[in-house]
Amino acid sequence: MGAGAKSTRWDSLVALGDSFTEGLADLRPDGGFRGWADRLAEHLGEHEPGLRYANLAVRGKLLRQIVESQVPQAVALRPGLVSFTAGGNDIIRPGGDPDELAALFEDAVGRLRATGADVLIGTGFDTRDTPVLRRLRGKVGTYNAHLRAIADKHGCYVLDLWSMGVLRDSRSWSADRLHLAADGHRRVALRACEALGVATAEDWRDPLPSLPQAPWRAQRAQDIRWAREHLAPWISRRLRGRSSGDGRGPKRPELERL
Repeated sequence: MGAGAKSTRWDSLVALGDSFTEGLADLRPDGGFRGWADRLAEHLGEHEPGLRYANLAVRGKLLRQIVESQVPQAVALRPGLVSFTAGGNDIIRPGGDPDELAALFEDAVGRLRATGADVLIGTGFDTRDTPVLRRLRGKVGTYNAHLRAIADKHGCYVLDLWSMGVLRDSRSWSADRLHLAADGHRRVALRACEALGVATAEDWRDPLPSLPQAPWRAQRAQDIRWAREHLAPWISRRLRGRSSGDGRGPKRPELERL
């Protein structure tokens, strides 16, 4: 079972962030994206009929873009709860400084909390099992330490993605290894519920069925194919100053009932 119920209830949720919160790779039957934030809203709606929900996240956005665009929109909407996960795209980029990012993040959290909203902060994932990205593990860990300090200072909830060992299983991720698969999003939503003290009928810790270990050569071939088909195009876009979110708006810009 998930975490026990708590007295606090929210009548509205606004989700801020990038592709992770937009829900990439978690496809709906209509071709749109669902994602952990939509799933969280659905869980909250089970306890709070009439919950209103907005998702302002846009793929590819950097933290400063999110702070300058999405945060003012969230402040204007005045929701009861805001989920705020951002900075991953900055950490991956050369020169991304976790200390500078944390200062920008904290300023945004202060503005959100000043409205009276509760804030759920998402940490970064543990990248130790991801080729190339494992080299950034120290930067992610430093950023996460800042985020926890920010949460303590401002009285925020923490969605601890780093500690979710089940997400180290490749089956939790899509083929690009940068975005969660549907089951990964499902588990993150359950973890968010646990952090918020919202009861659920499932447990994010439930293990996946065991699989035989693939031969080293096969793993190496998969890593090379991934780098060629997914990582290289991502790097190429960044070098050209382009983003997958260019020209896109949020999928759910207004607070609406589920």
